[in-house]
Amino acid sequence: MCAAPIGLLDSGVGGLSVWREVIRLLPDYPTVYVSDNAFCPYGPRPAEEVIQRTKKISRFLIDKGCEMIVVACNTASAAAIDVLRQTFEIPFVGIEPAVKPAANLSKSGVVGVLATQGTFKGRLYLETSKRYAAHVQIIEQVGDGLVELVEQGLTEAPRTMELLHQYIDPMIDAGADHLVLGCTHYPFLIPAIQKIAQGRIVIDDPAPAVALQVFALLSRKDMTPSQPTDPLYRFYATGTHNSIQALYGRMAVRDMASAQFFSHLNLT
Repeated sequence: MCAAPIGLLDSGVGGLSVWREVIRLLPDYPTVYVSDNAFCPYGPRPAEEVIQRTKKISRFLIDKGCEMIVVACNTASAAAIDVLRQTFEIPFVGIEPAVKPAANLSKSGVVGVLATQGTFKGRLYLETSKRYAAHVQIIEQVGDGLVELVEQGLTEAPRTMELLHQYIDPMIDAGADHLVLGCTHYPFLIPAIQKIAQGRIVIDDPAPAVALQVFALLSRKDMTPSQPTDPLYRFYATGTHNSIQALYGRMAVRDMASAQFFSHLNLT
């Protein structure tokens, strides 16, 4: 069978951290990615607004032929994943902070979680923390300002390092030996975090686990691409596509001819 494209959505470029892991496992699968960067960041927005945005994006992805959608955004997963699964008949793969493995592997019994306000309020995070992390101390920190800096490509700029120190240093001082990244933008800050942490903390990124779930679901459907499509990867932005194209180029996962970029997507 010829594979339908895999759809991915996020408030901006953060979901590319998940997309990168998906195509590592499925390099010849076509993908359609939507960045809702005209409304980025999602974190401070009301849950109902995030639900409405993701429903519109999902309809667009389905119209593009996607038969599976990855909600590559922690805030959107927290606010909308249940509604999306009830509204549409295709499978949705969500993402949540890797609190369970961090809590199980922590030797100090202290785990830091860096996430958005929307993620901390979501059912997925609250239920997982209560069920799997009751035996550890969790230090929660909202990463205000980090998403915007990643969107601008300022992953190791002085302001970025200042904020990361402000957010992470108290966790390390309190004995945290694991740092859970609760926003898909944050993996692009891992080199900066490593400079700050200096090996004192393990960084937990859930993106590889999400890619494995996508791989497992597609394996059950027995769908493989008969031949690569042209272009293989399509990227849409509700604002401009500049940040997506720049980050795609820096990731160097495939040549630019494999991708096509579109700006000012109008979702009605």
